[in-house]
Amino acid sequence: MGQLEDMALLTRIVEAGGIGKAAEQLNLAKSAVSRRLTELEKQLGTQLLSRTTRKSNLTDAGLLYYQKALTILNDVAELNAHTRGIKTAIEGTLKMTAPLSFGLLHLTPIIDEFSKKYPNLNIHIDFSDRHIDLIEEGYELAIRVADLKDSSLKAKRITPIQHMLCASPDYLLHHGMPTSLAELSQHQFLLYGQASINKLLINDPQGKPHSLHLTPKIKANNGDFLIAMAIKGQGIVFSPTFISYQAIATGQLVQVLADHSFPPIYAYAVYPQTRFLSQRCRLLIDFIVQRLGDEPYWDKSLII
Repeated sequence: MGQLEDMALLTRIVEAGGIGKAAEQLNLAKSAVSRRLTELEKQLGTQLLSRTTRKSNLTDAGLLYYQKALTILNDVAELNAHTRGIKTAIEGTLKMTAPLSFGLLHLTPIIDEFSKKYPNLNIHIDFSDRHIDLIEEGYELAIRVADLKDSSLKAKRITPIQHMLCASPDYLLHHGMPTSLAELSQHQFLLYGQASINKLLINDPQGKPHSLHLTPKIKANNGDFLIAMAIKGQGIVFSPTFISYQAIATGQLVQVLADHSFPPIYAYAVYPQTRFLSQRCRLLIDFIVQRLGDEPYWDKSLII
C-alpha cells in the first residue's frame, strides 16, 4: 500500500471515531484495517493511535501525522480535480443526507435533473430528520434546515426558510380567528420538535420579539403529519412554508396572524471542514442554490 493510501486510512480511522467504524465505511474487515494501521506504525517507527477496548486516541506523533496528512491529501485531491477536469471529477459516489420533508418535496426534482446532467455520478441519500455526525458516519454533504451551531462544519447558505401559523377554515370557524398574541395562546397547537421545547418565538407587527410558552395538543417529528392534522381541524400549526404552501394555495389552510413574523432561519449545505470538498459536491451545492435562491418558488405566491 502506498504512502497516500496510508494517510487516507489513518484519516478515515480518526474521522470515523475508531477502527471498527472505519472498517464499516471502507467495507473491510476490522482485522484488515487494524493490520494495515499496525504496518504503518512499524514503517514510521512510532505509535499513531493509543488503543483501548472502547476508544482509540491519537498520540502526539499521530496528531502531527494526521494534520499533515490532511493537508497533503487535500492538495492531491485538488490537483487531481483540476488536472482531470470537471468531467472526471464528478464521477464516483456522493454520500449525502437531507431532512425528510424538505428532501422529498424539493430536492427530488433537483437531484433528478442533476443526476441526468452527470450520469456517471452515483448519489446515496439518507432522508432523515435525525442529527447525523457527518465525519463519524462518513457523509460528504448534508442539507440542514436549522440555526447552525456546530463549528466543526463549514456551511453555504442555500435559501431562506420562512414559517407561518396556519389553521383550517373549519377550525377557525369553530374556535375563532385569533387577532392578538393573548388570543393566540388560548388555542390548540400542533408543534414540531423535541418534547421538552414548547416555546414559540414571534415578532409583533412593530417588530418586537415575544416568547410564548405553549402546551401543544399534538407534537410530532414530522411536518407533513402536522399539516395533515391541521387540515383535519386539530389546531393551529407552526410550519415552514416549504411544507404548508400547497395547503395554503388550495385553501385547505389559512394563515393566522399574518401581520406577525418569525426569526428567519435558512437551509444550508454543510460539510466537514477537515475534508476537501470535491468538485462533484461543489457542483451539486451550486446547482441547488441556483434552483432555489433567495426567493424560493414555494414562497412566491405567499404573503410573508
